[in-house]
Amino acid sequence: MDFQDAKAVVLAHYEALAGATPDTVAEVLAARTAPDWHWRGMHPFYEQHGAAAVAESFWAPFLTAMSRVQRRPDIFFAGTNVAGGRPGTWVVSMGHLMGLFDAPFLGIPPTGKITMLRYAEFNCVADGKIVETALFCDLVHFMHQAGLSPLPPQTGQHLIQPGPLTHDGLLYDPTPGGEETLALIDRMIGDIAANSNTGPGATPRETPQEELARCWHDDMLWWGPDGIGATYTIDRYITQHQRPFRKHLTNRVFHGHQAKLAEGNYGGFFGWANLTVTPLGGYMGLPKGEPADMRVVDIYRRDGDKLAENWIFIDILHFLDMQGLNVLNRLKDMHI
Repeated sequence: MDFQDAKAVVLAHYEALAGATPDTVAEVLAARTAPDWHWRGMHPFYEQHGAAAVAESFWAPFLTAMSRVQRRPDIFFAGTNVAGGRPGTWVVSMGHLMGLFDAPFLGIPPTGKITMLRYAEFNCVADGKIVETALFCDLVHFMHQAGLSPLPPQTGQHLIQPGPLTHDGLLYDPTPGGEETLALIDRMIGDIAANSNTGPGATPRETPQEELARCWHDDMLWWGPDGIGATYTIDRYITQHQRPFRKHLTNRVFHGHQAKLAEGNYGGFFGWANLTVTPLGGYMGLPKGEPADMRVVDIYRRDGDKLAENWIFIDILHFLDMQGLNVLNRLKDMHI
């Protein structure tokens, strides 16, 4: 299918946003979005409807805090949604919104320095308008750059995360291969389901190394969200993410995805929520908790017949808020 018209709408939307101010951003957003535009954001933004509400909740505060904002995309692709949410053509962009952090944002103190808000955005385009959006951003990572440590030390590495090793993630032109990428992602998800070992007495069919070797290159890069961190190679991924995740979280309930699509060697999905899990204690250094939702984005790069890189966003602040820990309110209580 031809996704170029949808890509053009999103690129024009981004170009217009580049010139927006806190006072004009609602008008800019309205120009290429439907009147009943459904927008999803992470805690504390949540779901909004219409350009004015989206501007008030996220964009105006962000543009007030951050001056000279640049969008620095690393991945851009489009495809047909094969998941359970709104059907049709979706366009995905991932990278960083970079600016000078000059005024408080969500209670986070400004630094006057370059700060990057890591983002992944899914836009559904119909009849020349953006009708639905999910904007995931790594607020824990943003806080970390401001000198705050809202969570215990993570198992992976804190980084300003780069784009693809191959520097070919911006698919502005039509690119074949999406079907193969989606099929590989689905096989990988099936392996997780078979080996997650979350039920009483359950036994995985393979070792973690055997499971991952089916669909991943040995030198895989897993670019996890701040609070968990990035990790490299199958063995270190198991040690620094998979084992803690499976050991310290139980009663995993999978809810499916809202959008899943691929083009060329790139594909991904988001859920609202993807999973509900119950912390047993120890996950991210935190105590035992109540069942809580994980709203997740995964974006993948395929290299041949295996996956090579994976960028992950998790609404960690929402996950913690469901367990009674509101990190942003704690900042306000500290009078930061």
